[in-house]
Order: sequence, then C-alpha cells, then structure tokens
Amino acid sequence: MKKFWNFQEKNKDEPVELRLDGNIVDDDDTWIYEWLGMACASPNAFRTQLEGYAGRDISVWIDSYGGSVFAATGIYNALMKHKSTGAKVVTNIDGKAMSAATVPFMAGDERNMSPGAIFMVHNPLMGIDAGYASNFRKYADVLDTVKTGILNAYQLGTGLDMKTLSDFMDNETYMDAKTAVENHFATAVLFMGQDPTPETVLNFSRMPIYNAARTSMKEFFTIMQNQT
Repeated sequence: MKKFWNFQEKNKDEPVELRLDGNIVDDDDTWIYEWLGMACASPNAFRTQLEGYAGRDISVWIDSYGGSVFAATGIYNALMKHKSTGAKVVTNIDGKAMSAATVPFMAGDERNMSPGAIFMVHNPLMGIDAGYASNFRKYADVLDTVKTGILNAYQLGTGLDMKTLSDFMDNETYMDAKTAVENHFATAVLFMGQDPTPETVLNFSRMPIYNAARTSMKEFFTIMQNQT
C-alpha cells in the first residue's frame, strides 16, 4: 500500500521527520486515493505507524488544503497521544495549512511556519442536496457542535478566548506567517526569527479549499469515463 505520509529518520539521536501532504480524508475513503495515486492522509494507518516511534521526538511538516474535520482530529489526537510518551512534537507549515489541516498543526509544542506559508481558518461546511426545514435546522446544530470541537483545539494551542477564535473562523481568515504568530496560532517563523516581514498573500480561490476532496472524486469519475 502506498502511504501518503512519509516518516524519515537519520539516526536515533535526531527527531523523526514526518511529512503530511495532500487531502486529509476519512479512513473509508483512502482506498480510492491509493488506487489513483493521489496524495492524502488518514488517521488509523497513520496512528499505527506513529506508535512505532513512541518516545521519539517528531518534526511534522504539513502542506495541505484540508479535508475531513474528523480525520484531521484523529491525526491531531494521535500526535497529542505521542507527546504522552515523553516525545516532543514540532509542527511546521511548509506551504499551506488550511481548513481541517490547521487542526493537526495545533498539536505542536512548537508551531512554525515558513516565511511564504499561509494559514487559513473557517467555519465547518456540510454538503447538502435536499431536506426538510427540520433537517436543515439539525444540520446547523451539528455544524455548531463541530465548530466547538475545532475551537477547543485552537484554544488549547493559542490560549485565546473562544469569541476571538470564533470570529476568525466566521470571517474565513487567511494569515501569513507573521500574522499567525501575532495571533498565537504559530509560535515562530522559520529562517526569520520572531520578527519577519513577509507580505500577505490572499489570492487563493475558496473552491480548492472547500472542495479539495470533492474535486479529487471528480477526477476519478473523469478517469473512469475515459476508460469505458
């Protein structure tokens, strides 16, 4: 099975390097990504492999548009549990940590961003095709509960109050590295110390973030149609 995360260890005295790239998806959906060779990360197989490094410091590099909140929370929990083995976890944003990908980032004892990296938080979304008014009211309640779970992880990492964090999510907030440090989501900027001056880059389409997994599925059906 091709894995879409990559553990690397040089020797026993150095932290294990871990890369998390691509969409974060639920375990039941990983087979389609593996079959098509598309990058993704899922919690169960990841958790099993991480257990093999108990007690070892981990340096995690993240480059992801996000995906499933529940899968991201599973990866966050695995990293938090890893710290209970006496290990230190350092998380780093390579190019982007957006949407659900921000959740595992918050597991770091130290949380670093590269100078050109982007951090984005927003409210959870749910794809709905049809339903009664009562259904939509229930969906809204579910989304509020999911948001609270995300806020708990943000608050534990940042120390900010829930209202401030909720406002960031409501406003679908993009942050460059310096801004993320100022807002306590990140703790440092790689290569530049604590006082960097990178320009903010906001020229992202919202659709690749919201529809990251959905877009991949469209690619799958296109491939299948071309083969028939």
